[in-house]
Amino acid sequence: MKRITALFVLALSLCLPYVSHAQLLQPIQPLDRIAAVVNNGVILQSKLDQTLAQVLHQYVDHPQQLPSKPILERQVLERLILMKLQVQRAHENGIRVSDQELNVALRNVATRNHMALDQLRQAIARQGGSFTAFQHEVSNQILVQKLRDSVLKGSVQVSQTEVNNLLASPLSKAGEVKLGQILITIPEGANPSQVSAAKRQAEKVEQALAGGMDFNAAAVQYSQAQNALEGGSVNWRRIDELPTALAGIVLKMKPGQITPPLRSPEGFYILKIESKRPTPKTIVTEYHARNILIRTTLLLNSTQAKAKLTELRLKIITGKIPFAKAAKADSNDETTANLGGDMGWFTAKKWGSVIAKELPQLKDGKISPPLRVPNGWLIVQRLGSRQANITAKVRREQAHRAIATRKAEESYRNFLRDLRTQAYIRILDSSLKAPAKAS
Repeated sequence: MKRITALFVLALSLCLPYVSHAQLLQPIQPLDRIAAVVNNGVILQSKLDQTLAQVLHQYVDHPQQLPSKPILERQVLERLILMKLQVQRAHENGIRVSDQELNVALRNVATRNHMALDQLRQAIARQGGSFTAFQHEVSNQILVQKLRDSVLKGSVQVSQTEVNNLLASPLSKAGEVKLGQILITIPEGANPSQVSAAKRQAEKVEQALAGGMDFNAAAVQYSQAQNALEGGSVNWRRIDELPTALAGIVLKMKPGQITPPLRSPEGFYILKIESKRPTPKTIVTEYHARNILIRTTLLLNSTQAKAKLTELRLKIITGKIPFAKAAKADSNDETTANLGGDMGWFTAKKWGSVIAKELPQLKDGKISPPLRVPNGWLIVQRLGSRQANITAKVRREQAHRAIATRKAEESYRNFLRDLRTQAYIRILDSSLKAPAKAS
């Protein structure tokens, strides 16, 4: 290492212009060290240290759940490597984040923290952080989400047969589960010895858990899943969204139980059932209503459209013309005009935010004042309301979403594994190369 450093300094000196003696007396700024090379990019030691500090702060009340520093550093470095790889691929694919998208995301972050954007900027500065660096991190998160969307676009297909099969299985009625997970991965195209090594590691974790080790601490120390630094926690999700082989096992387990190592295409999973709950019934308020729409056109401006509708409404209220007849004669709503304006039974938001806001305030039989909508003016008459159980409909939508979610997660996991396998990655600090041995 001393020889390489000396040669580097010599080469650098040959490239630099003449420096005066006075300049040499200026304080020398320390150079940031490179922790890892990732394809044509690098991860700096300062970035690793910063992220490590964030994790330590996250566990400030539970430091016993953290592994030794070398293992934790390796976990953090792996996360940074995976992020770097995804950002690089996004750039290669021509994915970009516009200023508008970034500003919207930043405002959303500020809103979630009950702040204005300027207040968020000041809060980051007070904590010694850089708002520019924060913007960069948010931009990268958007890039990764866009990359995921592009990778999965059109690749996840769900047939009605799959939905019907899931609805007919016990899994669709199994409810929701909150899990902890530990994953010991297997490399792509692993040979038998690599599979055996992963299995032995999973069995070692199983023994540690049986000996009383906290599950979250074990996840931080041993898991190679992306949520390892969160203690392996998987928030509430439908059981039928889990990979089929795991879902069948989780279905039979009770809260507090921990599985033995379970083989999957990614490696060996150890799961802990934190809690279970049934899927709630879905009861919604439905409305029956009818409407008349007067569109604005080149020949009929907004003021004229409103005046025409106001006159028509007065005729209906005074009994000079029935609502249905007026709708058939004058309404510009192609969907409902021939039905006398009848919109059928529907949930409030189906016909847009203006009607959704007005309907709950109306009494049955009453007609709204003229309401401004993007394409003109309308009136709506509420005919009735009811509580409807749409659990069956929602279950079908959820089953479709569960299958799509399961397929998407599996597809993206495979994409990330291939991305990691094909990349050129060189970790320069030898202490970060083998956390398992250090453990």
